[in-house]
Order: sequence, then structure tokens, then C-alpha cells
Amino acid sequence: MSLSTALNIAQSSLLNTGRQTSVVSRNIQEQNNPDYTRRVATLSSLAPGSRVDVQRATNEQLFKQNLAALSAWSAQGTLYDGLERLEIAINGVDNGSSAATVLGKFQEALQTYSASPSNRSIGENAVDAARQVVRTLNAGTASIQAFRVDVDGQIAGAVNELNGLLAQFKEANDTVVIGTRAGRDVADALDRRDALLKKISDYVPLSTLSRNDNDMVLMTRDGATLFEKVPRTVSFEPATSYGAGSAGNPVYIDGVPINLGAGGNTDASGKIAGLVQLRDGVAPLMQAQLDEMARGLITAFAETGTGVPAAAGLFTWSGAPAVPAEGTLVDGLAGAIRINAAFDSSAGGNPELLRDGGANGAAYIVNTSGGAGYADLLIDYGDRMDRPMQFDSAAGLATTLSLSSFSTAAVGWFQAVRQDASAAAEQKEALAVRTREALSNATAVDVNTEMALLLELEHSFDASARLMKVIDDMLASLLAAVR
Repeated sequence: MSLSTALNIAQSSLLNTGRQTSVVSRNIQEQNNPDYTRRVATLSSLAPGSRVDVQRATNEQLFKQNLAALSAWSAQGTLYDGLERLEIAINGVDNGSSAATVLGKFQEALQTYSASPSNRSIGENAVDAARQVVRTLNAGTASIQAFRVDVDGQIAGAVNELNGLLAQFKEANDTVVIGTRAGRDVADALDRRDALLKKISDYVPLSTLSRNDNDMVLMTRDGATLFEKVPRTVSFEPATSYGAGSAGNPVYIDGVPINLGAGGNTDASGKIAGLVQLRDGVAPLMQAQLDEMARGLITAFAETGTGVPAAAGLFTWSGAPAVPAEGTLVDGLAGAIRINAAFDSSAGGNPELLRDGGANGAAYIVNTSGGAGYADLLIDYGDRMDRPMQFDSAAGLATTLSLSSFSTAAVGWFQAVRQDASAAAEQKEALAVRTREALSNATAVDVNTEMALLLELEHSFDASARLMKVIDDMLASLLAAVR
């Protein structure tokens, strides 16, 4: 080997060691950056010498698994948070203000009145307990519709944020494609693009397709295109108000609507789908249950008489004196139910009509003798609340239950959904954490490894420097010999 060849090899070694040291130093500098992917500098042989190739430590399969886990966790967490809010708004702490609780208290007040039917003040207490039931149903309806409006606003915000992220993704993807075609190092641009993919997967489930020049196409799990050369439009028109039974506007991705998920352990992925499930799945079902409770009350306390149709009694509504058909949902009835003024002493009514009947005229009077100790009708009302009746299947519960059982079943249904959502949120969070850790182990910076590499590079640099010193000494000796 000639001295010039040896000199070239030594120079190449020093240059390559310097570049490798620069890569390792950058890795150490970015150790706390969660969006940074470790760079690996590898040597490849040349004749003579060698060169350094720098690559990102990627694992496409783990990365895709992590994106899917993040989307599932986002939807599940969104659903669970919404259920927690609904529980407080509708049922209160420990179900203290739920419809089932106030119905139970009303039934107790009715029983107390039936034990002392001659006591007018106890009768007024029973009517007051009924009024509290009405207030609970009215407030529940208002809370549910206000919740839907609020969720609509969150959907609108999420759509705007998603469109913004897609615009940023275009910039990052263009940088990657142009840099790849020009043969430049695009590692930083790829890191930025991957970071944006994680953020986008928080809103919608992603499927990615890589093409020539590192170009990428984004699609949802349902096949709607999110990005191909340019971002596709994600559109949504929020509603300013909601009524019971009204449907929410869909979210469209490139003209394809996002489907809502189902169940406490939702099959939805992404924050937007979780919000849509809350708005169009959970909240309307709770509304239907309240509406069916209201219909059950109007039916159970309807006045009946010989030769006359049943008429709304203690509990009335906008369609009075008619009674809603049994087993048929009336949208918004929980918000429309009222206490019949004929029973309200503060409005000039008589609470003793609850004992005697006759709010709708003489044909409906049951206590025809006018006895102050008459309690048959009060007892019958209590029995009606425990008697099976037909409920609409749209409420999501059994269709044949007593009013009391239906109200407690509604609470049980909600608690079951909430518990499923809580358990699933923990599981999906754990999966997201595990896939993130697995991805981190494969692609993130380990300082101990980098420091060990730095020590090896120091030894390599020292060896190259010694070789340069030897060549320098030999050249000096050669020059001295020819003088």
C-alpha cells in the first residue's frame, strides 16, 4: 500500500468518524423529544476507504399499531368523559337526583297519603313530590339537549383542528417528496410528518399508503380518503339548538359520513366518532327513556270513568286531556309533562282530587260518597306504578316493565354503559401505552447506547489520528532521505 493510499484511508476514517459522532451527538441532544426518531450511521466500504450512510430507525408495523391504538383510546376516552358529565347532569351524585330516586320518593308520599287520606297537608306533600318528578324530567330533557349542543360545538372544533392538521401534513409531505427526489436528507421532515400522523389519529382512525419518493396517502379505516396530494375536505354544520328526537348533522370526510360507534366498549375510533356517539347515540337514548317515564306517569295517573275515555289526571301534557298511546314513544314528552293545575293548591286547585278523582269532571269521580277516609284510588295509583305496562323499544330497555322497574332499569343501563366505558378506557389506554413503549424501544434514543457508541467512536478517532501520525513520520523520513 502506498503512503498516499494510506493517507486517503486515514482522512476518510477521520471524516466518517466525525460524521458518525455528529449523528450520535444529535441523538443525545434529542433524547427527550417524543417525535424524534433515532438516526443510525452505518459504514459501507469503498475502494479505497469507506462512507457513512445515515438512516432512521423505523418500524412501520409498530407505528401503524400505535396509530390504531391511539385512535381507539381517543374515542373511548371521549365517550367515557361524556358519560361522566351526563351522569352528574342527569342523575346527580350517586344517582341522588335521578328520575328513579324522585319516583321512589313520590311513591312513598303516595303511600303515606293513602294511610291518612283525610289529611289535606299530606295530600299537598304528595302533589309536591309529583311536582319534583316533573321538574326532574323537565330538567333532564333540558340538560340532555344542552349537552348535545355542547358536543356539537366540540365536533365543530375537532373538525377545524383536523383540517388544520391536514394542511400542515401537506407541507410536511411536500417537503419529504421534494427532498427525496433531490437526494437530500429528509429525516427531520419524516419526523415531522410522523408527529402529525399521531395528532391526526387522535381525531380519526388512519390507514396509510406509501408511494414513490416517500409520498403518502391517508385514508380512514372506513376507506374515505383524507389526503392524496392535497387534503380532502372534512365538513360539518353545527346546530344552534336541539329538540328531543332531532338528529344531529353528520361529519363528512370527502363526502363520506363518519359513523357513530356503539356500546360502552365502543367500536368507534377517533375523537370525532366518540363525540358523534355521545350526541346521536347515548344522549337520544337517555332522552327516550325519560320520555317513556313521562308517558308512563301520564298513563298510570290517568282518570277513567264509565262511558268516557281515559283523560290525563295528576300528570298532564300538551295533548291533554287525551292520554298518549301505550308503548308508543312521544319525543320530548319529558320536557312537556306538567302537574295538572286542578291538583295545585297554589293555583287554586284541590290536592284532594288525587284521593277522590274528578279533575276532568263528575264522570271521573271515584269517591262518590265523599268520604274523607277513602283511600282506594290512592292505593290503586300506587299499584299502577308497580303494574307491568308496555314501553317503546326505542328506549333501549325491556318493553314490558312496571313504571318503577323501568326507571331503575334506566339507571342500571346507564351505569352498565359507564362501567363498560371505564374498563375499556383503561384497557385501550394500556394498549396505547404498550405500543408506544414498543415503538420507543425500537426507534427512540437510548442514552446509554449512544454514550457507548460515542466511546467507540473516540477510540476509532484516536486510531485514525495515530495512523495519520505514522504516515506523517514516514513522509518526513522520506523527505529527509532525498534532501
